[in-house]
Amino acid sequence: MKIRDCQESLAELLAGALRANPAGTPLGRSAQAVLVMARAYESDGRTFLASGDPVNALASFWYGFGWIHFGVAYGLLIDNGNTVCPFHEPCENLPPEFSAQLREKTERYEHLLNIARGSVACATEPATETYGFAVRVLLIAEVYAEKGWRESEGRRDEDALAAFSYGHGWLDAAVTTGLCRILAHHELFTV
Repeated sequence: MKIRDCQESLAELLAGALRANPAGTPLGRSAQAVLVMARAYESDGRTFLASGDPVNALASFWYGFGWIHFGVAYGLLIDNGNTVCPFHEPCENLPPEFSAQLREKTERYEHLLNIARGSVACATEPATETYGFAVRVLLIAEVYAEKGWRESEGRRDEDALAAFSYGHGWLDAAVTTGLCRILAHHELFTV
């Protein structure tokens, strides 16, 4: 997927996003937090793209998709049929002049996601529905860490960075909404 197309898809998804719960409730506030963060990453990505930094734009957009997809899956946001999977096609290849920056950022984000995955735990009781969803979030982060690793091994750094960013977005959203708690490395999360 072209980075510009990813930005447009994320912006469209955010424009139509609705909270599923009243604003004053804890779930309504959690939905608002998810929207604020997803919008911030979409805005950051747009700024990076406009300044000629497609590497950071790519990471920002896919991180934003992680947040918004978390919100829909958790039931905080209403899916109006606009939910797009940014992984339906490979990322566009960036020009060669970005190769070193892309490789460095991909390796760093792989490392950060692996540390983040080991730094959180489910925050709810095992017999609850929220615990089951928290476990699912941890699994999603693992799946995207593994996808990123496979892409990185194949030297498809754009797709690897997208996967690492997306998986970390899910984890970050789970911590922010209270599904997961931070055991270590608090600085890796936006809470």
